[in-house]
Amino acid sequence: MKVIQLLPELNEGGVERGVVETNREFQKLGHKSHVVSAGGHMAETIKIDGGCHYTLDICSKNIISAPSRILKLRKLLNSVNPEIIHARSRIPAWLSHFANRKSRRPFVTTVHGLNSVNGYSKIMTSGDRVICVSEVIRDYIMQHYHISPKVIRVVQRGVDMDQFSPEKVDREKVSSLRSKLGLDGKFIVTSVGRITWLKDYETFIQSMARVCKNTPEAVGLIVGGYRKDKAEYFNSLKKIVSDLKMEKHILFAGNQEDMLSVYALSDIIVNASLKMGNMGRTVVEALALGKPVMATTFKGLHNLIENEKNGRIIATRDINDLTDSLLIAMKTPYREDAIRSSIPAEYTLHHMVESILSVYREIV
Repeated sequence: MKVIQLLPELNEGGVERGVVETNREFQKLGHKSHVVSAGGHMAETIKIDGGCHYTLDICSKNIISAPSRILKLRKLLNSVNPEIIHARSRIPAWLSHFANRKSRRPFVTTVHGLNSVNGYSKIMTSGDRVICVSEVIRDYIMQHYHISPKVIRVVQRGVDMDQFSPEKVDREKVSSLRSKLGLDGKFIVTSVGRITWLKDYETFIQSMARVCKNTPEAVGLIVGGYRKDKAEYFNSLKKIVSDLKMEKHILFAGNQEDMLSVYALSDIIVNASLKMGNMGRTVVEALALGKPVMATTFKGLHNLIENEKNGRIIATRDINDLTDSLLIAMKTPYREDAIRSSIPAEYTLHHMVESILSVYREIV
């Protein structure tokens, strides 16, 4: 099967990593994988893993340049002639919609989050099949859009259990990264994700300020970069750190390629997101490595996190709850193997890939 996936960029994030992984797995299974994006540091990985990457601006919201970009995309689609067009985001979906209007190739969209309800977002419900990455998102789009449940398929985000395995951890790399970041001898509480207000790093930082009063060796590690339009928010976080005199206890590590080592050197993982339409890739990746996770309340997470067994569910924007949960977790004797074995099969990469291919086969 020849598949072309489209997404805005290939820099960082769960959607981007998901496309990289499906590209690799599709190729392993004998399918022909093509990816279109505006580029990014992970674009080369698509090629290394055997897929084809095409750099095209399907990221910009500029309406004036849209017609020329549609023509370029139409030319590309006619050249590749895919059996499936799979749009992973709104701008790529709109451009694909118009570029594919005459050819009418089978069109799939994946709704990854709880997007604002409007005409712009509605395009994500226009696929011949609409994949939702959780039951929450399925219910959300059915509530707000006129869409037949017959075209919706729920496919949970899956994590590569072979890659994110304690056995794959390179202790020398972990030690090197720990020293590089100045974290030797520290108790490390890590939060992973783009620097954006949705991640609620304010609550994380303020909670860590309280935790550090009880545990001076604790450090809050924030792993994730930020786009230029989020620079003001990033600076506001640095100001909070400065006001709390937490410069020695909060570390902004930026993007990190070796996430396996990041999780491995961490003692606890925190996901304080304000809005989650899916389980959050970082949650399952951390659990796969046997790390306890503190995560905000979300329907899907109750299938993953069980208090005291593999982490704790915390209230949204609740500094006290996160602080108390962290202090409890620091004293809890978690078992690495028990945490890893708590992950349901539906959250694995193998299950996700097979489910996506099954959706494709329905409309080819």
